[in-house]
Amino acid sequence: MDDGTLSELVCGVDEAGRGPLAGPVYAAAVILAPHSVFRGLTDSKRVGVKRRTTLAIEIKAQAIAWAVASASVEEIDTLNILQATLLAMKRAVEALPVKPHEVLVDGLHFPQYDVPARAIVRGDSSVAAISAASILAKVERDLLMMDLHERYPRYGFNRHKGYPTPDHLAALREHGVCAVHRRSFAPVRGLLPQS
Repeated sequence: MDDGTLSELVCGVDEAGRGPLAGPVYAAAVILAPHSVFRGLTDSKRVGVKRRTTLAIEIKAQAIAWAVASASVEEIDTLNILQATLLAMKRAVEALPVKPHEVLVDGLHFPQYDVPARAIVRGDSSVAAISAASILAKVERDLLMMDLHERYPRYGFNRHKGYPTPDHLAALREHGVCAVHRRSFAPVRGLLPQS
């Protein structure tokens, strides 16, 4: 691939897992080939689990480049969720095997890159590369939460993926805080022993 081709590469970036009370936050970066078409590609929250999984396979097979990265629970608790999300986004772009010409990030904020970047509100519904990143980040994070369910079955991570659902909150009250809960998040913090 020559530099002329590389200069046209636009990377979409999105995250998954800002709102949950447990687990890392994930981000994905995707560079799609021009005129790529994926049936049903949109914001991952609007795509069913089966279709999301199929789309993730198609995106990985057809994208010019893709990468997924995360920021840990410890980084979330140390930095705050916004900064940890931006860190995961930066890691995802830096992990791409090719350097994009421009980075388009879903939402209001984006990390500093060494290429031009801009945030696009609702970009996961309007920009194909951001939608693709949304799908990859969500699928990868959900897989991790299924693994965490095996280690911590009492919390039901396989059902709610760490989000503050009534059954997750009930499990937290009954069983206390486990190693993968975000201690900086109010519902979890309120259950910690006061020092």
